[in-house]
Amino acid sequence: MSTIVVVGDAAVDVVACHSGPIVHGGDSRARIALTTGGAGANTAAWLAYCGADVVLVARVGDDVAGRQAREELTTAGVRCAFTIDPGASTACVVVLVDGDAQRSMLPDRGASRRMVPSDLDPALLAGAQHLHLSGYVLLDASSREAGLAMLAAAGEAGLTTSVDPQSAALITDPATFVEELRGVDLLLPNLDELEVLTGSHDPAGASELLAAFGAVAVTTGPAGASWVDRTGIASVPATPGACVDSTGAGDAFDAGVLTTWLAGKSTEDCLLAGVRLGAMAVGQVGAQPPVSRR
Repeated sequence: MSTIVVVGDAAVDVVACHSGPIVHGGDSRARIALTTGGAGANTAAWLAYCGADVVLVARVGDDVAGRQAREELTTAGVRCAFTIDPGASTACVVVLVDGDAQRSMLPDRGASRRMVPSDLDPALLAGAQHLHLSGYVLLDASSREAGLAMLAAAGEAGLTTSVDPQSAALITDPATFVEELRGVDLLLPNLDELEVLTGSHDPAGASELLAAFGAVAVTTGPAGASWVDRTGIASVPATPGACVDSTGAGDAFDAGVLTTWLAGKSTEDCLLAGVRLGAMAVGQVGAQPPVSRR
């Protein structure tokens, strides 16, 4: 497989797992872990886990967190094309995981907010097959221009492209979001993001997006996932397993779908690969595959 270029955030995640409600103004016991995260970094790590040749384009601070992210991602098999920003810190996300394994996130994108088009070296596109963009780049006004410029550059270079919208809560202008991404080959939303973009919580509603995108692969949580394109809809069930921490499940799903799709496999195979990695991600604390499994 040729290179997959991922554009997105690299961050440090502070994951706090709490079994009871958080006491406002008081103390709530928790198990806390520090891990490398960021949606772009997560997808890149899972792509490397799948055996892909992957490079991550990101902007980090000149700090310990940025150096740690580079070291851990390099160990995972990801090539890091990082821009070092001396004027901002590396992104940090506080992740609160409740007793039902559902996460609430408090993100500070830090240096990632300052991404510019020149952070993508055009040489990275030479010989590459695909560019995947994390939607967080588009959901901050300060980095949106960079994300759109990188998608355009990839298209001009003949790469296929994909986008994960990432956050239903941050998509404030759905029509503009879709229009700006017109021509992207594959959109990878979850059901909440799909509802924001189409008004429907039914995967079949993704057909409304096919005027802008080549195909839509929708994660449907415990129900599995669906693929919608101009030939119709295909669905697969979720992979059984315990859910410990839902952080990064969608990023892992993206990696499974992309590696299988780019290898020319069937839509069902793509979805099955995605839900398999998604199940692995939710079965552990942290959003990236453990080193021991790579």
